[in-house]
Amino acid sequence: MAKKNQETGHTVAGQTNGAAPASAYDSIDHLIDLAPIEDNDHRELGLSDEAVRDMYRNMMLQRRFEERAAQAYGRQRIGGFLHLYNGQEAISAAVRHVLRIGEDQVITAYRDHGLGLALGMTPDGCMAELFGRIDGYSRGKGGSMHFFDKKNGMCGGHGIVGGQIPLGAGIAFGLKYKGTDNVCLAFMGDGAAQQGAVHEAANLAGLYDLPVVFIVENNIYGMGTAVDRSSATLELYKRGEAYGMHCGLINGMDVLQVYKQLKQHVEWARKGEPSFVEIRTYRYRGHSMSDPQKYRTKEEMENRQNQDPIIRLKLYLENKGLATPEEIDRWDEEINQIALESVNFAENSPFPPVETMWEDVYVQQDYPFIC
Repeated sequence: MAKKNQETGHTVAGQTNGAAPASAYDSIDHLIDLAPIEDNDHRELGLSDEAVRDMYRNMMLQRRFEERAAQAYGRQRIGGFLHLYNGQEAISAAVRHVLRIGEDQVITAYRDHGLGLALGMTPDGCMAELFGRIDGYSRGKGGSMHFFDKKNGMCGGHGIVGGQIPLGAGIAFGLKYKGTDNVCLAFMGDGAAQQGAVHEAANLAGLYDLPVVFIVENNIYGMGTAVDRSSATLELYKRGEAYGMHCGLINGMDVLQVYKQLKQHVEWARKGEPSFVEIRTYRYRGHSMSDPQKYRTKEEMENRQNQDPIIRLKLYLENKGLATPEEIDRWDEEINQIALESVNFAENSPFPPVETMWEDVYVQQDYPFIC
């Protein structure tokens, strides 16, 4: 018998009695039932005109940076893995304006470029890290999945699916233990949301009233598996109810909506009230650069790109008189040049010397003490 999803009524393919599964990917509309976008005005949300312009420029920087990174990967200038964030920039750009950067902390998984650039990491340092060069943020030894920057509160960049969530709870515990009112945002994908470690961490956060916001960036596909093939329920945000948390569902294709709702959850966290938030979004690239994306159609992609968060914000800027088309074009040219120059910077940065191999691994100065 095919299984019917309890919330959508959608019959989930691939769960029939041994018969060849029907396509689960005929339509993903039922999976991306985005919350309606409210007609928000940035001033009513407490955002200045310059803050909104900054959001646009930062989202464009993330997009152009990753386009250059993809090109460099194709030229084999970047080794290892490369997981791009294209399409999800509204989330990171909003985070940039809801946090006290340098005091609050952020931890995420391997799709970390956008958050790093939003928190203030430089394109040069980030691109150098992708190239494995000494001027990268992890001195060229972390690569794409391991962006760290203590100054701006970027706690990584982690490669084990869901493994960063208990660390995020631990960071929040440390913030509370020190008596601060700072918070930790702990990001995961929809695939990681199924991991047992996530639930153990959420239970402790609810039990200890930790200043943390768990955020599921639901881009619908965990690697190449649609969320309705990996999750018994589609309303992932409701899982926080089991742990006594605030819960929230946010449309990740609109930066003002993300800002408005995430700001509320951060304010709760500052008072020791944790949250479990799901932000529904869509990535335009494959899971990684090696993903042929056979699980989705060109039409599906084009349909989702019509909701592009950058285009949406560009129209908002023009309609509100916050920037002229000529001004936006000039920003775009400047940002494209910054991304291009980051590649040149990375190309000219040396590889880390072999004698630095054991550096930056542990704090202890006598490491490797086990040798």
